[in-house]
Amino acid sequence: MNLCDPRTIKDIMTAFGLSFRKEFGQNFLTDIGTVEAIAESCAGDNTKTVLEIGAGFGSLTHELALRYENVIALEIDQGLIPLLGYTLSSDKNARVIEADVTKTDLGELLADSFKAGGVAVCANLPYYITTPILLQLLDSRLPFDSITVMVQSEVADRLCAAPGKPEYGSVTAYTGYFGECRRLLDVPAGRFLPPPKVDSAVVRIDLYKEKPVVPKDEKTLFRVIRAAFGQRRKTLPNALSAGFGELSKQAVTEAVTEAGIAANVRGETLSVDDFCRISDRLTEKLSAAEAQK
Repeated sequence: MNLCDPRTIKDIMTAFGLSFRKEFGQNFLTDIGTVEAIAESCAGDNTKTVLEIGAGFGSLTHELALRYENVIALEIDQGLIPLLGYTLSSDKNARVIEADVTKTDLGELLADSFKAGGVAVCANLPYYITTPILLQLLDSRLPFDSITVMVQSEVADRLCAAPGKPEYGSVTAYTGYFGECRRLLDVPAGRFLPPPKVDSAVVRIDLYKEKPVVPKDEKTLFRVIRAAFGQRRKTLPNALSAGFGELSKQAVTEAVTEAGIAANVRGETLSVDDFCRISDRLTEKLSAAEAQK
């Protein structure tokens, strides 16, 4: 059974009384080469389990099951569960669970998998929810090997942008704190059924086992990143002053220069390491200000 053949997809959907649901981002891949490439490159040699978020028609689930010992696929659409039982009937190492990932305790679900070996995430989600779920996965601090997601092409530009590029933003820096992002492949809209209105790209984030930069206080680091990009046109001290109202403009400027950063730069030119150094100086000044109260 060719799970990427448009006629097969339509016939099986009809047989199960289903139609494509826009709210669930049901745009199914119809290019077997693309599906194989995603399955092949979404995890490393030591990965034993792949968590797939958004099983859809099951074409990617099937290819993952051919390559990895254990596949756990989450699918939010109750109507697709019986269909997946049919399309994945030969894949005994693939388990489909009807679940909303935003309401699922992934630590509990994957506890045994983490003990058994490496776990990677592969997700093909509605575009409007991809970034929130990506951030949820990063915030979970679960020991994933990598996270591979299908996103709009312009979102891939942002996730993989280098400092100083127009696409570089807060989500780039935030993601870069947790791991290294790279673009795996581009996926034109015509390779989906029904075709979306925009082209897509697949990106993989290899999560750091040990982060190359570790701030004194993560919350302060994240405040720095949000503030730096909250008012992109302003110089860094001005942008940070808006996000650190409990400190004087002079104290914020000193934190920037003490970190070895020129006071006239903008946040979009700074690396995660730069943000971390500024964060550490601000953490010190926040502690001093609190002690004086």
